[in-house]
Parts: sequence; structure tokens; C-alpha cells
Amino acid sequence: MTHSEIDVTAELVRDLLLDQHPDLAHLPVRLGARGWDNQLWRLGDDLAVRMPYATQDADDLLRKEHAWVPGLAPRLPLPVSVPQRLGEPSARFPRPWIVTTWVPGDAADRAPATRAAEAADALAAFLTALHRPAPAGAPVGRWRGGPLADHADGFAKGLASATELRLIPDPDAVRAIWEDALAAPAWTGPALWLHGDLHPANVLTAAGTFCGVIDFGDLCAGDPAWDLAAAWLLLPDGAADRFHGAYRPTPDTATLRRARGCAVLKALACIHIGDAGVHGRPGGKPTWGPPGRAALRRLVATAGLRAQ
Repeated sequence: MTHSEIDVTAELVRDLLLDQHPDLAHLPVRLGARGWDNQLWRLGDDLAVRMPYATQDADDLLRKEHAWVPGLAPRLPLPVSVPQRLGEPSARFPRPWIVTTWVPGDAADRAPATRAAEAADALAAFLTALHRPAPAGAPVGRWRGGPLADHADGFAKGLASATELRLIPDPDAVRAIWEDALAAPAWTGPALWLHGDLHPANVLTAAGTFCGVIDFGDLCAGDPAWDLAAAWLLLPDGAADRFHGAYRPTPDTATLRRARGCAVLKALACIHIGDAGVHGRPGGKPTWGPPGRAALRRLVATAGLRAQ
């Protein structure tokens, strides 16, 4: 099922609420945003309805959020979108959907963090709280959380495409970061809870710092390096050191090397998705390109520093 096969409207959202959650159907409905897998519809002042409209994967991701995020949210120091209700597939709409809390703020791809120290501390506190050992039965990441070697083909194709299209200035330096990350010792600790998708459109800002985190569809257990990569994608120049110093336990050199490799993968994806002619929904996601290019610039500039 593709984005063009379901026409999600305010009327449809209201009809679904009337059918399955009628106590919420009186609240005003208005479009909030169109993400990669889901459309977000504002429901009153405090809630949102997430409606899958693109990849079929979104169905399982919404059910996963509904099952796990409510138990994790109370320990997190930043507001997160917490599922409140689950909508089941019906004749009117053949896919699951969820009602979540609304988290105010601006997406960081449109309003990047500018207060470096405050943002680094906020991100470190959030990930310190989230990165606890996950229980047996915790979800396994579909793309993230495991060995970087599993993504070698994707990296090679992404770098080759970006090089051919002249989207990055120094592909050799990017390749060197990736190869160093592949050579780093593997994660040997317990599988930790991960957000799994901390790119700039999933982190919210206000007054120059982070004020919330949304979209836990890639929630999984695994190597924390996948989330620690966010330091280069989300923070202003020069803030990564402060983040790594505030995060607990302090990441070792091997974890930081793997995190740099994860950051390269995410940055290349953002750059490609940001270019409508390369990949993604019609029109692309133009605001994703600049954070990806900034992340690669930061990574290349500090490639020789083991603790950056």
C-alpha cells in the first residue's frame, strides 16, 4: 500500500473516532504533519492521531509503540508522544492507527537547536534515562541496533550515489569514517532500549534547545551507538564533546567509533531523502538535507579526534 492509495482527511479521522473512540470524536481535528510513514492529525489541544499512509511497515510500528512506549515514558526527562488508544483496521480504514499525546515544539529539521550546552545536556539526559537493559521479548530493530556490517551494502550504494550526484564534498573522508567504525570492537554489553530513529524530524525544539521526542516506531533493543549518533545530527557545532561527557555511562572509544559510523549512515540517508530527485515521497523532504550535510561536515572535521 502506497501513499497514494489512502486519502486521509479530517472527515475520515473523525469518522474513525466516532466508530471506535466516540468519547474523543467531539474534539477538533486538523492536519499536523506528514511524516515518512504516518500522517499526524492534531486532536484537540492535547492529543494527536497517527494515521499510516505510506509503507506497510507502519502497521507493525504503530502496534509496537502502543505496546511498549507507555511503560518507558514515565522515566524519560523529555516529553514524548505516548499512545493512549489503539484504532483497529475496519472497512472504513483497513489499517491500525493510534491516538497519542501531543508534544508541543518545532521539529529540529526546521528549527535546529542553537543553545549548544543546554541541548547537549538535554539529549544526554534523555538517552541516559532511555538506555537501560531491555527485557526479554523486547523488539529487535528492523534496521538499527545491530552490527554495522549488516549495512555495508547500503552504505556503499548510498556513498556511490551521493558521490555521483555531487551531494557531498569529500567522499573519501566519509568512507574512512565508515571503515574505522566497521573495524571498532562490537558492543558486548546488554541489549539496551533504543529510540532507533533520532533524526532531526523526530526531535522537537523550543527556545533553542530540545523539548520533546516523537515517533518511537523504530524502538528496539541493541547497541547504544545507534542513538549516540544523534550528537552529530542534532547538536550545534562543537557540542558533541559536552554531550559525550554528560551521557552516562561515559561511552568508550569503540562505542564512539561505531556511533560515528551510524551517524554517517543516517546523514547519507537524510541527504538522499532531502533531494526529491533521489529518494523518498514525491517532493522529497527538503528540510532533511541540510542536517545531513552538516552532520557529515562535523564528522569529517573531527575524524582524527578519538573522543569527538
